[in-house]
Amino acid sequence: MMPWPESMIPWLEQPHPVSEDVSDSIDWDSLSQELPNLTNLLYWPPTGGDREDFLASTSPRTSTYHLKGPAQANYTLGSNLEAILVARDHWGRPKAHGGDLFRAQLLGPELRAGVPGDVKDLENGTYLLSFPLLWAGWAQVQVRLIHSSEAVGVLQRVWRGKRATVDFRGHFRGTNSIQETVICNVDPQSTGAKGSTCQYKDVVSGEIWFCAQPRTLPCNALVGHSSGSYLKVTTPHDEDLLAGNVTDRKLPSGIPPILVLPEAQENMRNMALPSRPPCHPGHLSPKPSGFYHQDRWHSTFCSSRSFPTVDSVLNCLAGRIVYMMGDSTLRQWWEYLRDTVPSLKPVDLHATYQVGPLMAVETTRGTVLHWRAHSWPLRSRLTPVASLHSVARELHGLAGGPYTVVVLGMGAHFTTFPPSIFARRLAGIRAAVKALLDREPSTLVVIKLANTGYKSVYGSDWLTLQMNRFLRAAFVGLRVAFVDAWEMTSSLAVPDDIHPRKLIVRNEVELFLSFICPT
Repeated sequence: MMPWPESMIPWLEQPHPVSEDVSDSIDWDSLSQELPNLTNLLYWPPTGGDREDFLASTSPRTSTYHLKGPAQANYTLGSNLEAILVARDHWGRPKAHGGDLFRAQLLGPELRAGVPGDVKDLENGTYLLSFPLLWAGWAQVQVRLIHSSEAVGVLQRVWRGKRATVDFRGHFRGTNSIQETVICNVDPQSTGAKGSTCQYKDVVSGEIWFCAQPRTLPCNALVGHSSGSYLKVTTPHDEDLLAGNVTDRKLPSGIPPILVLPEAQENMRNMALPSRPPCHPGHLSPKPSGFYHQDRWHSTFCSSRSFPTVDSVLNCLAGRIVYMMGDSTLRQWWEYLRDTVPSLKPVDLHATYQVGPLMAVETTRGTVLHWRAHSWPLRSRLTPVASLHSVARELHGLAGGPYTVVVLGMGAHFTTFPPSIFARRLAGIRAAVKALLDREPSTLVVIKLANTGYKSVYGSDWLTLQMNRFLRAAFVGLRVAFVDAWEMTSSLAVPDDIHPRKLIVRNEVELFLSFICPT
């Protein structure tokens, strides 16, 4: 029998009070080896402009876009449509710099179709929009201003300049029923502690969590975790720039609907889908990674499948043990499968539903489906600290194999912290994923990118874009699969929601299943 390494038994080092600033002890050299240079990774065009004059900021009402070339009577299936967008301020004056966050879409309402457009910032106030023409029929360009460049400047300042924009509560309980609640966070300064702090280090991931030292109880009396407060980090001018009347607003239509027709010799096909290989991990996904047609997502880099019946889902999952680890947008996958497959029965583990662990089993096909939240930082109801397992810790305990499927999905709970916090988390997870694939290469690992949703200083789409840059960079060189939830939630004319509607979740899950059962 193989002895179990002693170092793997104590997942958390014994907590103890600390008074020094440990932030300088982070191994940044090791971190830089795991992820590309943060400055290059997070490049965004300069936002410039008069930051004190709201009327000089980009306006969704006066900004315009038009076709790059002359209009045509119809367009050819498989070609591209290009347009020029001119950003303007509230006076209607053209902007002289870039940095705005625009979202462009090509929509086919009658065909229930949509694809994200590419927005290239020329850094002079103009943007090149490009749309692949992937279906035959009518199509309409739609452009939204998500955030003005000035609002992006606010988000950049807060994200990179503050330690945290939220805090948490640590609940301590002594043997004599004495209870204390203190502030906890990702660094000692953000706990508000005037004296010592308690330090909790995960020996697998190496990450540290801090709580203010309770007045009477020891550090090892921490038993519960919950959300705390949203911290005030904006000025009145910042709030004007992030207000709803200038955020996520549609620009006036600048291009009439276009008609896309197939070439005659192509036998009147209705979609521009070339021959694609089966879906396997390791594929580099192009942009766009797919599009909707008749409410179904079609991958552009692999032959994604449809799973229209309960039996088709069950046959794909037969014998599989699926481990989902991440946030509530990934829990939606677990819930979709639970609700879609009647014989997939949830097991009551008497856990906090919001945090997990959750489990469902299908005994006739031998399917087990797990979900649990990633560890702190996690905005949640009061939950036992013992239920908070780091993703690296969970991966460390998996043997892997051809019937093991791992899905990771995180980002939404990290937008309230400086970029270094997510970078360090992903460095530990990458190491754990690499170790898992090294010991059992047949294990399937799927990364769900973060989706659109929030539009505030605490969780903006701009911040989510940065999370996705990290996620892609963190797993470069590893044989993992990606489900681009960002594009799948930004390709239809439906309101953004951090928890997407069932149509979108179904397509995310079907692409996921396509990697499990590529043929």
